Amino acid sequence: MTLHLLLRPEARADLRDAYDWYQDQREGLGEEFLHEVRVVIDRILSTPTLYQQIRGEVRRALPRRFPYGVFYLVEAERVVVLAVTHQARDPEVWRQRILEQ
Repeated sequence: MTLHLLLRPEARADLRDAYDWYQDQREGLGEEFLHEVRVVIDRILSTPTLYQQIRGEVRRALPRRFPYGVFYLVEAERVVVLAVTHQARDPEVWRQRILEQ
């Protein structure tokens, strides 16, 4: 069974902000960041319970090269990405998004 992906608008904004920041650091680095996040999301979609639950039903997957976490929920037919945030960022950012779910 193939799960569908729902990338919440806030998670899209997270990705855009991180992409822009990495592109400002070095041309092409933003693309490398997005590639690593895509790899993680593909892994999540193929094996959604691979990553540890960190709070309630929320799971976190970590890209290899970048200090970010992909925070997501597994539902019956889809994976909902709540946030893609830097590991040093206040965890209340993604925790608040659970309540908005």
